[in-house]
Amino acid sequence: MCHDAGVLPYTAYLRVYQPIAAFSHRDRAYWTAYAESADRPRRVGAVAAEHDESLRRLVATPPIAAPRLESGDAYVRRMGGDLYVCPWQTRLRSWLALRDFRTETPAALAGAYVPEAVSAEAERAFEAWRDRGEPLRTQILTSTWTVPLPWFAPFEAKERCLVLDGGAGPDTGGAARPPGRPAPSPRALLYVTEMALARERLDRAIAVLREHLGDGAAPAAAERLDDWLTGVAHPGALLELDYGGLVRLLGDEELRSDDSVAEVAAVVTGLETGQEELAVAMYRRVTERWKAIRALEHAN
Repeated sequence: MCHDAGVLPYTAYLRVYQPIAAFSHRDRAYWTAYAESADRPRRVGAVAAEHDESLRRLVATPPIAAPRLESGDAYVRRMGGDLYVCPWQTRLRSWLALRDFRTETPAALAGAYVPEAVSAEAERAFEAWRDRGEPLRTQILTSTWTVPLPWFAPFEAKERCLVLDGGAGPDTGGAARPPGRPAPSPRALLYVTEMALARERLDRAIAVLREHLGDGAAPAAAERLDDWLTGVAHPGALLELDYGGLVRLLGDEELRSDDSVAEVAAVVTGLETGQEELAVAMYRRVTERWKAIRALEHAN
């Protein structure tokens, strides 16, 4: 299903917000001024602004696989009086996404979306970037049509932020608003936690899963997430899980009753304490919820 500029993709995000002190002196000055700017995309509109920028590149003739320069935008948070920044890294994320797309898509089909000459030019720029020793890990992970179960492990249920002012039901396909009706507030479901707590919870989940499931897919997926955090996150960072466009697939009651974080925690606790029936029941509940949501992709 294609998305126009007014319809966000059905994508969830896992973001690392670095403390301002983690940046170089030059970058610290830039991001501090950026956070104070009245012109930067505000938190509620930043995803839409990032999506609009991507669409403009894709509909260009020829399409622009990755911007010529890295983005100067970021997601910004303040907590306890401290400033935290998650740069968009649009150029790097575009390169990596293009590489994944070309790997997973037959060459003839890939060329229909991104001409070979455009892909080759982007690959040359990416290779030059890597040859300079630039970092290759992004501070944002994305997932379409679902939230991977390991993403829930670093959080606790009490860290949820749910905003329902934007509407009372699931997405209606971007239908026009009746004249005179004000624009709705963005609906959102977020979790935010300190990195030290996130790593502690994730490490516990990995240890329990390894002990009880051995070399299965679940422990391996959790370890890949832990490896990503090890590679990108400052010890004083924040971690945010954002349901993003997925909230448009669900009604208010479905969002209120979404206990995925608590259910994943119950799976770990059940295995750890020998309550296997609890672990199995919670695992089935959370997997069935996300299987049903993911099935909506084929309904479109």
